[in-house]
Amino acid sequence: MSEIFISPELEKHFSKDEKSLFDKVFHLEGEDFRLVKARRTFRFELEGRGYFAKVHHGIGWKEIIKDLIQFKMPILGAENEYRAIRHLESIGVPTMRCAAFGRRGINPARQESFIITDELKNMASLEDFVKDERFPQFRSQILDFLADALGKMHASGINHRDCYICHFLLDLNKLADDTVTLHVIDLHRAQIRKKVPFRYLVKDVAGILFSSFDLTPTPSEVTRFIELYSRHNPAFTLQNNPEFWQKVYKAARKLYKKEFGRDIELQ
Repeated sequence: MSEIFISPELEKHFSKDEKSLFDKVFHLEGEDFRLVKARRTFRFELEGRGYFAKVHHGIGWKEIIKDLIQFKMPILGAENEYRAIRHLESIGVPTMRCAAFGRRGINPARQESFIITDELKNMASLEDFVKDERFPQFRSQILDFLADALGKMHASGINHRDCYICHFLLDLNKLADDTVTLHVIDLHRAQIRKKVPFRYLVKDVAGILFSSFDLTPTPSEVTRFIELYSRHNPAFTLQNNPEFWQKVYKAARKLYKKEFGRDIELQ
């Protein structure tokens, strides 16, 4: 069983023949960013244009069984990220642009796949940008965009699973025109369903709160986030769904204590 997608600009560089395509992608040379047993992430260039590639080899039955025992769905390869990118595109949440994708193999333990995305130029990780002298000027717009994007994602049935501000890239090109746009990245663990389970909603929102604690969110900012995320009046949301926000707060503080060895509270 195989699936192949190649964007028009890469068609002249890559054959749609499965064997030729996989051979070429698996032997591309570039700057390695992550190299583990079953996956390689690297940057390469074609005709002066930058791309990022993730090449996945079979993860093996041992890894699959370990995930199943822990009640986790195994991540077999690049398909997860490809589906997540397409889903975010369909709901209007900025993300990476897929330039090519391929998957082959029936045996899940030996399945091979890859995804190639356009390089996102002149971007800054939100985790880094909060230390920038320009951040106070755009703080409210950034928090609004973050809440709106996460709300759209969850309402449409997708959850990130590694939802921290470091996985949102700020477009510095648009910032020059006083426009805030955040791109969601690192989607290889994302899940898509008709409805996101309660615990994964909590996990994502808690991840954002945890990674934003050092910004010292004000009460009005928290209220605004709740309003944009839930698409409801904050008072209504807190009254009708208090358990959710209590669990988000508790989980975020637990993450913070685990990471930094000390407790923290919103003022």
